[in-house]
Amino acid sequence: MRRLPIILGIALVGISVLAALLAPLVAPYDPAAQNLDRRLEPPSIEHPLGLDELGRDILSRLIYGARVSLGVGLTVVLLAGSLGSLIGALSGFVGGRLDALIMRISDVFLAFPGILLAIALVAVLGPALRHVILALVVIGWVGYARLVRGQVLQIREMEFVTAARATGLRGGLVLLRHVLPNVVPTLTVQVSLGMAGAILAEASLSFLGLGIQPPTPSWGAMINAGRGHLLDAPHLGLFPGLAILVTVMGLNFLGDALVDALDPHERRLPGRS
Repeated sequence: MRRLPIILGIALVGISVLAALLAPLVAPYDPAAQNLDRRLEPPSIEHPLGLDELGRDILSRLIYGARVSLGVGLTVVLLAGSLGSLIGALSGFVGGRLDALIMRISDVFLAFPGILLAIALVAVLGPALRHVILALVVIGWVGYARLVRGQVLQIREMEFVTAARATGLRGGLVLLRHVLPNVVPTLTVQVSLGMAGAILAEASLSFLGLGIQPPTPSWGAMINAGRGHLLDAPHLGLFPGLAILVTVMGLNFLGDALVDALDPHERRLPGRS
């Protein structure tokens, strides 16, 4: 039973990744092709998930929308994770005034609700995919920085780090060779969970009309389009919502499984099945 979460996580995330990578091959129709005579048509054999308000195939749009959601999630965790990890590592390892300054700056960012700050940034910069990514990186680096700082503060006091210093190894090399490699397992878990959060945030911004603009498919924008047809065509919002649910749930399953796999204390807990 312990392997079930990681199997589910890999399976659910794998489906989304394959759909995004193979979109031109697996999408049955052009996601932008319109057929106004058949608009709001319910699911059928020809169109398994039905047609939207402009007569576009929902399944094809979901498949291409996976590219946007996963692309944004991956880009955000790479940029925010790299920036936050660098800042957090320097803060925890150097300490002193630099640490105090960085922590006060992070406190300022944490004082604002993340999604509201992202909405404000995108509203000022204008709705565009690059602005969504920038906004999510701006609100996302803080979590990585504080996580890495906490880990570095613990690891830098351990005996093997003290021994490395005693051999005359410089501070930067100690950080790169001995401290940061021990932060990677915890950071890996955070990246998995952070990607799920980035996908949800992108969907939220697209739902509000601040994300990627039509006609490019976006799961959040598709849910917004289906909001006005909850009674006569509920499939418009149902299937994009399920796509977000499945992908985020898969990433959370994967993150929980990584916690068990990378934390030796978790593996020794009695009564775990």
